[in-house]
Amino acid sequence: MSAPTVVAVGGGHGLAATLRAVRGYAASVTAVVSVADDGGSTGRLRAAGDRPAPGDLRKCLVALAGGPSALLRAMEHRFSAGELEGHALGNLLIAALEDSESDLVAALDEVGRLLGAVGRVLPTTTVPVELRAVVGSGAEVRGQVAVARQSDLDLVRLDPSDAPACVDAVEAITGADQVVLGPGSLYTSVLAATAVSGIKAALESAADRLVYVCNLRPQASETAGYGLVEHLAALKRHGVTPSVVLFDPDTIGPATETGSIVAVPASLCDPGGGAHDSDLLGRSLAALADADWRGL
Repeated sequence: MSAPTVVAVGGGHGLAATLRAVRGYAASVTAVVSVADDGGSTGRLRAAGDRPAPGDLRKCLVALAGGPSALLRAMEHRFSAGELEGHALGNLLIAALEDSESDLVAALDEVGRLLGAVGRVLPTTTVPVELRAVVGSGAEVRGQVAVARQSDLDLVRLDPSDAPACVDAVEAITGADQVVLGPGSLYTSVLAATAVSGIKAALESAADRLVYVCNLRPQASETAGYGLVEHLAALKRHGVTPSVVLFDPDTIGPATETGSIVAVPASLCDPGGGAHDSDLLGRSLAALADADWRGL
């Protein structure tokens, strides 16, 4: 079988880990990234000028960089004093190119070119969005940072609800041989990415090629007490049904009641025990890309 075209969907450090895993076996790689973050340097840039969040886009560009360079090192540099204190240079570069080109996708493609990126990084939407969540009491919480602090999350959505999906992102998902969702903060990264209606529809059309990579452990507040079943139930509430879930039983626990979703156990944890190991994850995802999932 020839090397697959792979699209990875999500946000944050989890998506960056997936991209480092995927680039080792894929013929082409595309990241489709949530832009709902409103914390830190990203939040300050959004407050200064209404724009999609650049922070997770930056992390993904760094993960796909072609090799070491001065620019790659500078992308993650944070200023330590003055008006720029706390800002990551990569966030400022993306914001500046977005303004000068009047096109976020063109800005990301240019940064990718400068970094010699081995794949493409695309936003879920090119318009500013705010993450909102309904909690168990029925109350609504606004903003990604506030949502991440909740422990009784039920549903997340975006405001505006009709934010248009990035056309290139939709085309990448529908044309991919394999689509990987996660890992990452379940509600504020993974489901925030699927909350753009056009992205969700594209994932539905690619359901037979969709792999969900489950987090290693519950995340304080956001998924406190969650095992594999609770992760899949949250996806289902949001209209997302993967064909396969890849999980580490030594960290998240055993698979029970996964229904039609094929549960594939694998050792995925890095030696420190705190994150997915990109090599292990890459080998497991590559095996799934070659497998007849229904025969697993």
